[in-house]
Amino acid sequence: MVVEVENIRTQKPAPETVLKRRKRIEGLSAEAQKQRADRRRHLIKLRKQALKRAEKYAGEYKHLENNNKNAKENAEKIGSLWVDPQPKLAFVIRVRGIKSVSPKVKKALQLLRLRQINNGVFVRINKATMGLLRLVEPFVAYGYPDLETVKALVYKRGFLNANGDRKPIESNVQVEELLGKHDVICIEDIVHELFTVGPKFREVNQALWPFKLQHPKGGYESIKKHFVIGGSFGNREEYINQLVKRML
Repeated sequence: MVVEVENIRTQKPAPETVLKRRKRIEGLSAEAQKQRADRRRHLIKLRKQALKRAEKYAGEYKHLENNNKNAKENAEKIGSLWVDPQPKLAFVIRVRGIKSVSPKVKKALQLLRLRQINNGVFVRINKATMGLLRLVEPFVAYGYPDLETVKALVYKRGFLNANGDRKPIESNVQVEELLGKHDVICIEDIVHELFTVGPKFREVNQALWPFKLQHPKGGYESIKKHFVIGGSFGNREEYINQLVKRML
């Protein structure tokens, strides 16, 4: 009796290079999963911190508004006059070109980072910046923005200067990566530092790209006349808010 034995194909062991590759891929996969989990936890923590700060700042703004309102009412009751505190923040918009102007004016506009028409920047008001504004006054419109205007500019027209690249502000992660070392981790931190001219105002302002605004709806008034006589350039004080709304 003859018994047929089937040939059993034995599986050859995988080459050493293939085994090393599999091991490396498994290690990378585990590391990637760990990184994703760490990033998820960090985003949750960042979101909670941003929410707490936003609530804190909202309380501060409301408290400041109530204090000013009460001060005005008390002044009226005693027949006195309430004078608003000296503004600390200005928003400057370039309204004219620099054809046939002195090199000194050109340099001042460069220092203010106003290289194009309809560009705007925030400026801390002090003796030095007021000197620059007086020098370039025939070429710019400026005034004192309120909280609503600061928020609208940052949220609608805000771009970050990331190593010379102009990047839109899309998330708090971008803000933390660029300004986290200054304890500025969210967009509301940027608004707060700008509006209050906080201790990190310079760092935050330099991290923002100059605002590129649209030509105002209805156009400028005469760009060769001062605002007080019906023109466009010069100090508009609180009326800068109306101009910014027309340019967003």
